[in-house]
Amino acid sequence: MYRSLTGTPRDVALLVARLLLAYIMVMHSWKKIDAGLFDTAAVFAKFGIPLAIGAAAFTIVVELVFSLSVALGVRMVVPGALMTFVMAGAIWFVHGKNGLFMADNGWALVGTIICATLILMSSGPGRFSVDELLARQAARRMEQTQAIPRQTVSV
Repeated sequence: MYRSLTGTPRDVALLVARLLLAYIMVMHSWKKIDAGLFDTAAVFAKFGIPLAIGAAAFTIVVELVFSLSVALGVRMVVPGALMTFVMAGAIWFVHGKNGLFMADNGWALVGTIICATLILMSSGPGRFSVDELLARQAARRMEQTQAIPRQTVSV
């Protein structure tokens, strides 16, 4: 019977997946930053994206915040949901009509980004993450709080 990875191999795989996805998304957003907000907005407008300047700024911010969140493994659900929304918009407005394959400017890369994002949102970032570090610290504080004997005060 096939089983998923567990323990350290799972956590290493999640770390590598997070770092690769973060790198891809940083480079994805860097193209927009390098072009400049107004040129990026002009491209968005050409594709029929409404409120192109706002959409371009929103997309750049989401891609950068998502990249940082995923790389560190911290609070990935909200940035992941926003990234899924941005990538779904990319399929709707730009890539969907071109079919699947990237050679035709299709939606394969964007769909893969959505898949990776949804998997990381549902699996969590793994042990090698800021979220795990924060969870361990919270558990230690909780243990310390429970270990302190309670004193009763009589009136």
